Amino acid sequence: MNQKSKSSSSSSDHDSEPWLAPGVLAGSSAAAAAAAYAVISTRQSWRFRRQVLGIIPARFASSRFPGKPLVPILGKPMIQRTWERAKLAATLNKLVVATDDQKIAECCSAFGADVLMTSESCKNGTERCNEALQRLQRKFDIVVNIQGDEPLIEPEIIDGVVKALQASSSSSNFAAPDAVFSTAVTSLKPEDALDPNRVKCVVDTRGYAIYFSRGLIPYNKSGKVNLNFPYLLHLGIQSYDAKFLRKYPELSSTPLQEEEDLEQLKILEHGYKMKVIKVDHEAHGVDTPEDVDKIESLMRQKNLS
Repeated sequence: MNQKSKSSSSSSDHDSEPWLAPGVLAGSSAAAAAAAYAVISTRQSWRFRRQVLGIIPARFASSRFPGKPLVPILGKPMIQRTWERAKLAATLNKLVVATDDQKIAECCSAFGADVLMTSESCKNGTERCNEALQRLQRKFDIVVNIQGDEPLIEPEIIDGVVKALQASSSSSNFAAPDAVFSTAVTSLKPEDALDPNRVKCVVDTRGYAIYFSRGLIPYNKSGKVNLNFPYLLHLGIQSYDAKFLRKYPELSSTPLQEEEDLEQLKILEHGYKMKVIKVDHEAHGVDTPEDVDKIESLMRQKNLS
């Protein structure tokens, strides 16, 4: 499989920027920053975060696509394809599926996945990841939220968001010791610019998130998509410092989070830092039933089974 599928915008536009890392990664370098943010102490922030838990949150009752995790993708349930891709990541010490649905749990157990049952009250994937973390007796330093609707997720992207939180003196040009959260973006296709299901992101010069939106950002005064501007598409995958994840449910909801319906904004509005890495990845998330045909067609073209 080609792990460097090109998006519509040329990656050469970024060659002169410090957003480069091995493999599919092209994350914006950040010099080692000062003290860790808010409740995460400097000492905790600078130690190497070694033990990594991968969680695939999955729920049946999706408003846009009920039963989405179980939809067949060329003969296999989508959740199984995501699991098989995630298992190839080198940084994960353990991988589990967290669900509140018995049908999903039975399906995942049948193909050999470790499953944790979580409550129906979880409002989003981050809360489900936190509950799953609490149910495990083992100590982890980083938790990765792997979207179950990305059946072609590259393992290198998973490894990239993990490494963005693994701060050490030997990797200070890539890691973000003051961040409690990391995520990935790729180039936005012009045809997706006005699609509210495609979340956009803007970052600062050191690769920290400024804002996420369902609308086009930045938005210029002409009111038109600028085909020469390198808009960024959020890929959904995200990793958290485990100590921060335990505190996440205690954070109050925020106006921007509720207006955009984006959980990342609650973290930013409360003043925490989020590291963003840039990757070359043609996004193949499944948001609607129509996306299934698109991804199956792509897999046939690339001879993926």
